[in-house]
Amino acid sequence: DFGVDIAFMLDPLTSMMLLLITGIGFLIHLYSVGYMSEEPAKWRYFSYLNLFCFSMLLLVLGKNMLVTFIGWEGVGACSYLLIGFWYTDDAKAAAGQKAFIVNRVGDFAFLVGMFILFYETGTVDYVALKEIATDAASMASIAPIAGVASILIFIGCTGKSAQIPLFVWLPDAMAGPTPVSALIHAATMVTSGVFLLSRMNWLLTISPEAMMVVAIIGALTAFFGATMALVQNDIKGVLVYLTVSQLGYMFFAVGVGSFTGALF
Repeated sequence: DFGVDIAFMLDPLTSMMLLLITGIGFLIHLYSVGYMSEEPAKWRYFSYLNLFCFSMLLLVLGKNMLVTFIGWEGVGACSYLLIGFWYTDDAKAAAGQKAFIVNRVGDFAFLVGMFILFYETGTVDYVALKEIATDAASMASIAPIAGVASILIFIGCTGKSAQIPLFVWLPDAMAGPTPVSALIHAATMVTSGVFLLSRMNWLLTISPEAMMVVAIIGALTAFFGATMALVQNDIKGVLVYLTVSQLGYMFFAVGVGSFTGALF
């Protein structure tokens, strides 16, 4: 009797992300036209770029965790294709593979977290889960597993959003064409973890311990990223570690309960 709708949900959180993804995606497409004009395989590049945007929109629009997960995986696959776009160069192909494998580690944790939630509640729909988590009578059923599920989903987010210890793929992500670096680093893929935790804030708030873990990892990442950026001698390297550092601040905000601050 298990059924999941391919359904979409538009709320203020999604609306904000939609504007970011489509706005910055548009500018990157526009810039790519000139940047890739000499590239013989530009048709392949643009098809990956569009698939990336499609997956990212699916991720933020999903009404349930399964639709979000399909977008989540799509973004991971597209990042692999785009980072390793010039796959004839071994180093660039390896960078794409590294991004793919590190993301798989996080995605496995996300899957297990989703399975635990489904096992306990019988649903993966955000609205239904929120009702269970915020209703005093039914909260008792979700409370024992809230901490574990939150941590597992957070591990999934550390993969996508480059937090300690799964940030190692992001410095190598610069191997792709420059517009790809902008797309992955700027407003889309790396913020999906912040988006997901904000979407599931009702789950996090049940478990103060889980929020503490998120805050500590976020603070450590912010400090680590900034110190690493200070010793880089390559402008792209500086940008990578600054991205990691800024994402750390976002996760720190999520961990202390300021979901609006994190999104801002």
